[in-house]
Amino acid sequence: MRRCVLLMVSVILASVPGVVDGKTPVTAILGAFGEEVEIIEAQLEQTQSHTLLGMDFVTGMLKERRVVLVQTGIGKVNAAMTTALLIHEFRPSEVIFTGIAGGIDPCLSPGDIVVAEKVAHHDLVIYTEQGFDEYQVRNPLTGRHNPVFLPTDTRLLNLAERATDRLHLEKIVTNHGERIPRIVTGTIVSGDAFVASTAKRAELRRRFEARAVEMEGAAVGQVCFQQQLPFLVVRSLSNTADSDVHMDTVRFNEVAAHNSARYVLRIVELLEAGSFPDPALGGQAIDKQRGAPRGPFIVATP
Repeated sequence: MRRCVLLMVSVILASVPGVVDGKTPVTAILGAFGEEVEIIEAQLEQTQSHTLLGMDFVTGMLKERRVVLVQTGIGKVNAAMTTALLIHEFRPSEVIFTGIAGGIDPCLSPGDIVVAEKVAHHDLVIYTEQGFDEYQVRNPLTGRHNPVFLPTDTRLLNLAERATDRLHLEKIVTNHGERIPRIVTGTIVSGDAFVASTAKRAELRRRFEARAVEMEGAAVGQVCFQQQLPFLVVRSLSNTADSDVHMDTVRFNEVAAHNSARYVLRIVELLEAGSFPDPALGGQAIDKQRGAPRGPFIVATP
């Protein structure tokens, strides 16, 4: 019975042009909760709703780019489950996660944006008598150990850098006036523990040289890495992962979530515009090397 239901779902989705035909590029955009994706959903045209195993997905068009949008729920298991289901049913050409995070880098402030060059699970460890060591699980598809740091896609990183041009973000209101958000690249770590501790923040900075911490990105990254699917994680800081986390989150949650979404919209706009020519069309070869060394970009939007 379950198999018949899944087959019927697949047939229905196959009748939607460009969703699962394997020919039309589909960009998947994920966020953990409503505020992280509501601006993006408001921009979608020709929308259709799909419920798969209880999860609600929305497909539509962002200008000429076909998009599938979903709220994963908070936490790594929810994020991994949703990502796997999405990949199976919608066959995206890339996956982008947008949302808020806690700041780990002391040079960053609430409202700044971190684009992940790599993601890692900060709670995937072996506990020993001396403390703990990082643990690497095996990819069940290859039998090989996954790296501690899962690299995001170089092409999407380059596109994110280009997207900072003509990007309009809401200014951050602080006790000292308004300021423009900074956009930086770096490492983002994920775990199923909400971090509101100065000591834990310092530990994550020391162990991973992390710039931000959240609860979904590495799980999404692991699923995409194992499926050899390009992915990117974009996070705007709503707090600094310390004892002020709850007060800061109330103050900066909405502007951070919305600015991250605005940035992702700009990235998708450039995807649709074909900023990276396809070799099949006679253009310059696309760099698809995963995790290639690159210099970090740091910008302040105008």
